[in-house]
Amino acid sequence: MAPRATRKNRKTPNSWGYHLILDLSDCDAEAIRSKATIASFTKTLVHGIDMVAFGPPRIVKFGNGLQKGYTLVQLIETSCVSAHFVEETNDAYIDIFSCKTFDPKDAIKIVKEFFKPAHIKPHFLKRQA
Repeated sequence: MAPRATRKNRKTPNSWGYHLILDLSDCDAEAIRSKATIASFTKTLVHGIDMVAFGPPRIVKFGNGLQKGYTLVQLIETSCVSAHFVEETNDAYIDIFSCKTFDPKDAIKIVKEFFKPAHIKPHFLKRQA
């Protein structure tokens, strides 16, 4: 059995992954309530940030009150995209995580095109354990 790599002796990149977290407020009400729009957004986003989808997206509507709305999970070959759309407030929460680099500006542009949020609070993290 090969020895386990330790923090001191393993070769690691500067970052293991890149994580874009977007908090959106006051989105287009029709867009966040449309499964077809969310599916189209997913396909456009994956292509627009140069990723490869791993199977179809899972888009499911459930919940009550503040929890009611669509949830999206799209596996990509380098990790995943997830999103939660809140119908009661027209807010959305989108996460993109990938061990392959991507430009957050490209993702934000696509989000704006599809959901037209009044405000976006972005957080971009470089992940490394």
